[in-house]
Amino acid sequence: MPLSPDLLTWREDLLRPPGPLNGIARATQQRINRLIPEKVHAAITAGIEGMTRALLVGSDFTTGSPLIGLTLDERRARAAKAIDGWKKAAAAEGGVTGAGGFLLAAADFPLLMSFKIKLLFEIAAIFGHDGTELPERLFILHVFELAFSDAQHRAGVFAALEDWEARAHPQHLDDFDWRAFQQQYRDHIDLAKLAQFIPVVGAPLGAIVNWRLVERLGHTAVMAYRMRAEQGANAATGTGVLPSPLAGEGGA
Repeated sequence: MPLSPDLLTWREDLLRPPGPLNGIARATQQRINRLIPEKVHAAITAGIEGMTRALLVGSDFTTGSPLIGLTLDERRARAAKAIDGWKKAAAAEGGVTGAGGFLLAAADFPLLMSFKIKLLFEIAAIFGHDGTELPERLFILHVFELAFSDAQHRAGVFAALEDWEARAHPQHLDDFDWRAFQQQYRDHIDLAKLAQFIPVVGAPLGAIVNWRLVERLGHTAVMAYRMRAEQGANAATGTGVLPSPLAGEGGA
């Protein structure tokens, strides 16, 4: 169904075919992946799945209650504040680990992942959704994929997110494609995060990279939840173009 103009622009940007350089980089990454033994891929998948599941479960105790009755402007302001806070935390952490050599730089991966998952749960609550429910956790995982995937995979993820409220969803996290999740994420950030291992410049580069990764994720999440609200409202009323119920309270 039709979306607001800025959401349509965002959608077009997400689904734009990759340019020649992106295609070359992706082909190179795929060749590297084929050289890695399957048991290594399996081990990495299991590790990231275990870590992400632990973060999802841990969020039961840290995520706030869904916020009800706010205008869209209020929700966007709260989301911007949350994103800014996590960007600063991620940048500080990236700078410290980047300055600490190989071992600390390696520790950056799970720390940054935890920041990102916590941010997504916070944004879910800001937009009125309960992150303890399985469909919401699946939505969160898809938003994560949408922010950190290549163009081909991103198109499939976007299709899964469209008209989310009207879709049937898996009944267990085991049904989620963890292999694609970890490989897309790893491929997306590998080159950027390798900069943290460079002596001297690792600290400032680590801070900048972490800041931008969290910023990208936060923007993707806000737009995804706005799209979900608009499409849900359109489906409920059976109309073509209708502002989100949030927008009706506070404007777009």
